[in-house]
Amino acid sequence: MKRIVVLTGAGISAESGLKTFRDSDGLWEGYNIEDVATPEAWERDPALVQDFYNQRRRSVLEAEPNAAHYALAKLEAQYHVTIITQNIDDLHERAGSTNVVHLHGIITRSQSSVNANLTYPINGWELKMGKKCELGSQLRAHVVWFGEAVPMIETAAKICSEAELFILVGTSLAVYPAAGLINYVSHDVTKYIIDPNIPTVSNKRIVEMPYKATIGVPVLVDELIENAQ
Repeated sequence: MKRIVVLTGAGISAESGLKTFRDSDGLWEGYNIEDVATPEAWERDPALVQDFYNQRRRSVLEAEPNAAHYALAKLEAQYHVTIITQNIDDLHERAGSTNVVHLHGIITRSQSSVNANLTYPINGWELKMGKKCELGSQLRAHVVWFGEAVPMIETAAKICSEAELFILVGTSLAVYPAAGLINYVSHDVTKYIIDPNIPTVSNKRIVEMPYKATIGVPVLVDELIENAQ
């Protein structure tokens, strides 16, 4: 089966009602990123950070996958599909995708605040202060903050280097190191970019689809499935 690699960003989740990570005003749900998404913020006011992610988790659990999520899951019937997502929600999994790499973690899990490799499921939307990992350290949201390493980036780069077809959905390619992943895709591999605002990419074989994810992804998926039959 042909290997398709899909890189998704905030645009695909925005159509399910989830706010993008950094809107045009530089805020996330009215908060400065520096106050809720850095190790320093956690040191300063862990209760504030915990509450912020509890509210984001509740929003994620209330949201539903959209037509783009379901279309990508459908693609698995004819192709070997790996989704690399910059998003911290679980909408790809809930839509039925079985091979998802979360670059920035996933909000429905918690992690130890002293060892990021220790992760645990969260029952419901609330992660309480006082809930500790097996090392006795406070649990926090399993998300990668600004200033922290992106542990899955090397895995993602290898996956991109093996792509036989590459699809970019709902990302402006502004957040690094994720934005650099397209550079690991072979120059002779066709790359589809689905976004109302097509980012500038110095790469060969680009097919631009200037549409929202819920419009562009189902169209492309139907075309790819037809071609595979």
